[in-house]
Amino acid sequence: MTGTRDAQRTVTRILLADDHALVRRGLRLILDAEPDLTVVAEAADGAEAVAAAREGEVDLAILDIAMPRMTGIQAAREISRRAPGIRILMLSMYDNEQYFFESLKAGASGYVLKSVADRDLLEACRAAMRGEPFLYPGAVTALIRDYLARARRGERVPDSVLTPREEEIVKLIAEGYSSKEIAETLQISVKTVDRHRANVLAKLGMRDRLELTRYAIRAGLVEP
Repeated sequence: MTGTRDAQRTVTRILLADDHALVRRGLRLILDAEPDLTVVAEAADGAEAVAAAREGEVDLAILDIAMPRMTGIQAAREISRRAPGIRILMLSMYDNEQYFFESLKAGASGYVLKSVADRDLLEACRAAMRGEPFLYPGAVTALIRDYLARARRGERVPDSVLTPREEEIVKLIAEGYSSKEIAETLQISVKTVDRHRANVLAKLGMRDRLELTRYAIRAGLVEP
């Protein structure tokens, strides 16, 4: 019996978050086919992922970067804050250096491209649970090239000018939510939403929702 209990304890319990049900189904088939990996929860957006990520019930969260209501990166920040024992992997359609850097800053230990998830995802899950980072080969090449180019120019990778809360509000504004709906989603007052909106407009030197939406697309907070 002891051997059976030990085997059960080594199974990694996974939260899988992606807004496309077909993608979730395909990834779940890959993961559940492995004896040491099992999907115990699914989420269709970042906010659902945060709600489902309970330490002690989930060991690893696999988060799609582009999701409605809250991006995977925003969800990763929140999960890292609330449940620091949960390991995090990011999934993306895009070979994008900015997304990768933001993922690492948000607490993710790996970045997997959806186009090769059938090849890389299992290795990435096991690396994350060993406490090791996972990078696909193209990311390593791009990061080294980018680092060397910035070093030659005497530059550094800039931090975001917006706070995580301001990013959440910009994303929801760009997705067409009203101040009242944003307040309900984030559980803050309408007055606080309006204050954040005013601060963001001032910081970015913008005037209206249209300009904020364009910014959100450029920053990767929403898909065009």
